[in-house]
Amino acid sequence: MAPPRYYTVTWDQLHRDAKALAWRLHGKGPEGGGFKGIVAITRGGLIPAAIVARELDCRLIESVSVITYGKDGEEQNRGEPTVAKSPVAAGDGTGWLVLDDLVDTGTTARVVRGMLPGAHFATIYAKPAGRPLVDSFVTEVSQDTWILFPWDTEPQFVAPIARSAAAGG
Repeated sequence: MAPPRYYTVTWDQLHRDAKALAWRLHGKGPEGGGFKGIVAITRGGLIPAAIVARELDCRLIESVSVITYGKDGEEQNRGEPTVAKSPVAAGDGTGWLVLDDLVDTGTTARVVRGMLPGAHFATIYAKPAGRPLVDSFVTEVSQDTWILFPWDTEPQFVAPIARSAAAGG
Protein backbone atom coordinates (compact mmCIF):
# COMPACT_ATOMS: atom_id res chain seq x y z
CA MET A 1 0.00 0.00 0.00
CA ALA A 2 1.45 3.34 -1.06
CA PRO A 3 1.74 6.08 1.56
CA PRO A 4 -0.95 8.75 1.32
CA ARG A 5 -0.31 11.92 -0.61
CA TYR A 6 -0.94 15.22 1.07
CA TYR A 7 -2.40 18.30 -0.60
CA THR A 8 -2.30 21.42 1.56
CA VAL A 9 -4.98 24.02 0.92
CA THR A 10 -4.35 27.54 2.25
CA TRP A 11 -7.06 30.01 3.22
CA ASP A 12 -6.32 32.04 0.07
CA GLN A 13 -6.55 28.99 -2.16
CA LEU A 14 -9.78 27.83 -0.52
CA HIS A 15 -11.29 31.25 -1.10
CA ARG A 16 -10.22 31.27 -4.77
CA ASP A 17 -11.52 27.74 -5.31
CA ALA A 18 -14.85 28.49 -3.59
CA LYS A 19 -15.22 31.59 -5.76
CA ALA A 20 -14.42 29.49 -8.86
CA LEU A 21 -17.19 27.11 -7.79
CA ALA A 22 -19.56 30.08 -7.42
CA TRP A 23 -18.77 31.09 -11.02
CA ARG A 24 -19.72 27.58 -12.17
CA LEU A 25 -22.93 27.68 -10.17
CA HIS A 26 -23.99 31.19 -11.21
CA GLY A 27 -27.14 31.01 -13.32
CA LYS A 28 -27.96 27.47 -12.23
CA GLY A 29 -30.85 26.59 -10.01
CA PRO A 30 -34.51 26.47 -10.94
CA GLU A 31 -34.82 27.79 -14.49
CA GLY A 32 -31.49 29.61 -14.19
CA GLY A 33 -32.86 31.94 -11.54
CA GLY A 34 -30.53 30.98 -8.75
CA PHE A 35 -31.03 28.71 -5.79
CA LYS A 36 -33.69 29.01 -3.08
CA GLY A 37 -30.99 28.44 -0.49
CA ILE A 38 -27.83 26.57 0.38
CA VAL A 39 -27.48 23.48 2.55
CA ALA A 40 -23.99 23.36 4.02
CA ILE A 41 -22.73 19.92 4.99
CA THR A 42 -21.06 20.31 8.36
CA ARG A 43 -18.40 20.86 9.19
CA GLY A 44 -16.29 21.09 6.04
CA GLY A 45 -18.96 22.73 3.92
CA LEU A 46 -19.61 25.64 6.28
CA ILE A 47 -16.86 27.98 5.13
CA PRO A 48 -17.22 27.21 1.40
CA ALA A 49 -20.98 27.73 1.80
CA ALA A 50 -20.42 31.17 3.30
CA ILE A 51 -18.17 32.18 0.40
CA VAL A 52 -20.50 30.79 -2.28
CA ALA A 53 -23.54 32.33 -0.55
CA ARG A 54 -21.90 35.74 -0.69
CA GLU A 55 -20.93 35.37 -4.34
CA LEU A 56 -24.40 34.15 -5.38
CA ASP A 57 -26.15 36.67 -3.11
CA CYS A 58 -27.97 33.86 -1.32
CA ARG A 59 -29.08 34.58 2.24
CA LEU A 60 -31.01 31.43 3.14
CA ILE A 61 -28.57 28.93 4.63
CA GLU A 62 -29.46 25.56 6.12
CA SER A 63 -27.16 22.82 7.36
CA VAL A 64 -27.01 19.06 7.55
CA SER A 65 -24.69 17.10 9.80
CA VAL A 66 -23.73 13.55 8.89
CA ILE A 67 -21.18 11.82 11.08
CA THR A 68 -19.09 9.23 9.27
CA TYR A 69 -15.75 9.23 11.11
CA GLY A 70 -14.85 8.07 14.58
CA LYS A 71 -13.94 10.68 17.20
CA ASP A 72 -10.28 10.50 16.25
CA GLY A 73 -11.11 11.35 12.62
CA GLU A 74 -9.40 8.25 11.29
CA GLU A 75 -10.88 6.67 8.20
CA GLN A 76 -10.42 3.13 9.50
CA ASN A 77 -12.75 3.93 12.39
CA ARG A 78 -15.72 4.65 10.17
CA GLY A 79 -19.08 3.43 11.32
CA GLU A 80 -22.51 3.64 9.81
CA PRO A 81 -23.31 7.24 8.85
CA THR A 82 -25.43 9.02 11.43
CA VAL A 83 -27.53 12.11 10.68
CA ALA A 84 -27.01 14.42 13.65
CA LYS A 85 -29.01 17.31 12.14
CA SER A 86 -31.45 17.23 9.23
CA PRO A 87 -31.87 20.12 6.77
CA VAL A 88 -35.56 20.63 7.54
CA ALA A 89 -35.99 23.95 5.71
CA ALA A 90 -34.80 22.44 2.41
CA GLY A 91 -37.68 19.96 2.03
CA ASP A 92 -36.68 17.45 -0.67
CA GLY A 93 -33.96 19.79 -1.91
CA THR A 94 -35.75 21.03 -5.01
CA GLY A 95 -34.24 24.37 -5.94
CA TRP A 96 -31.53 24.12 -3.28
CA LEU A 97 -27.76 23.90 -3.51
CA VAL A 98 -25.98 21.37 -1.31
CA LEU A 99 -22.38 22.33 -0.63
CA ASP A 100 -19.41 20.50 0.86
CA ASP A 101 -15.67 20.97 0.79
CA LEU A 102 -14.92 17.49 -0.54
CA VAL A 103 -16.56 14.34 -1.81
CA ASP A 104 -14.28 11.43 -0.90
CA THR A 105 -15.77 7.92 -0.91
CA GLY A 106 -19.30 9.27 -1.34
CA THR A 107 -20.62 7.98 1.99
CA THR A 108 -21.87 11.38 3.17
CA ALA A 109 -22.99 12.37 -0.32
CA ARG A 110 -25.17 9.25 -0.64
CA VAL A 111 -26.89 9.99 2.67
CA VAL A 112 -27.50 13.65 1.80
CA ARG A 113 -28.64 12.80 -1.75
CA GLY A 114 -31.16 10.41 -0.22
CA MET A 115 -32.51 13.22 1.97
CA LEU A 116 -32.42 15.93 -0.73
CA PRO A 117 -32.92 14.20 -4.09
CA GLY A 118 -34.01 17.42 -5.81
CA ALA A 119 -30.92 19.44 -4.86
CA HIS A 120 -27.91 20.42 -6.95
CA PHE A 121 -24.87 18.92 -5.19
CA ALA A 122 -21.54 20.78 -5.38
CA THR A 123 -18.13 20.38 -3.79
CA ILE A 124 -14.86 22.22 -4.20
CA TYR A 125 -12.76 19.05 -4.37
CA ALA A 126 -13.74 15.60 -5.64
CA LYS A 127 -12.09 12.20 -5.48
CA PRO A 128 -12.87 9.55 -8.12
CA ALA A 129 -14.98 7.32 -5.85
CA GLY A 130 -17.34 10.15 -4.93
CA ARG A 131 -17.23 12.22 -8.10
CA PRO A 132 -20.30 10.61 -9.76
CA LEU A 133 -22.41 11.78 -6.81
CA VAL A 134 -21.81 15.51 -7.34
CA ASP A 135 -23.20 17.79 -10.03
CA SER A 136 -20.47 20.43 -9.87
CA PHE A 137 -16.93 20.60 -8.50
CA VAL A 138 -13.72 22.55 -9.14
CA THR A 139 -10.74 20.25 -8.62
CA GLU A 140 -10.34 16.49 -8.80
CA VAL A 141 -7.67 14.85 -6.66
CA SER A 142 -6.55 11.22 -6.56
CA GLN A 143 -8.30 8.83 -4.19
CA ASP A 144 -5.11 8.38 -2.12
CA THR A 145 -4.67 12.13 -1.57
CA TRP A 146 -5.38 13.46 1.91
CA ILE A 147 -6.44 17.12 1.69
CA LEU A 148 -5.18 19.25 4.55
CA PHE A 149 -7.71 22.06 4.89
CA PRO A 150 -6.72 25.34 6.55
CA TRP A 151 -9.00 24.71 9.53
CA ASP A 152 -7.17 21.41 10.18
CA THR A 153 -3.64 22.81 10.08
CA GLU A 154 -1.61 25.65 11.51
CA PRO A 155 1.61 27.28 10.42
CA GLN A 156 4.62 26.14 12.39
CA PHE A 157 8.31 26.90 12.44
CA VAL A 158 10.38 24.32 10.55
CA ALA A 159 14.11 24.17 11.23
CA PRO A 160 16.38 24.80 8.24
CA ILE A 161 17.63 21.66 6.49
CA ALA A 162 21.17 22.38 7.64
CA ARG A 163 20.05 22.07 11.27
CA SER A 164 17.87 18.99 10.93
CA ALA A 165 18.95 15.59 12.19
CA ALA A 166 18.26 14.05 8.77
CA ALA A 167 20.94 16.28 7.23
CA GLY A 168 23.42 15.18 9.87
CA GLY A 169 23.50 18.62 11.47
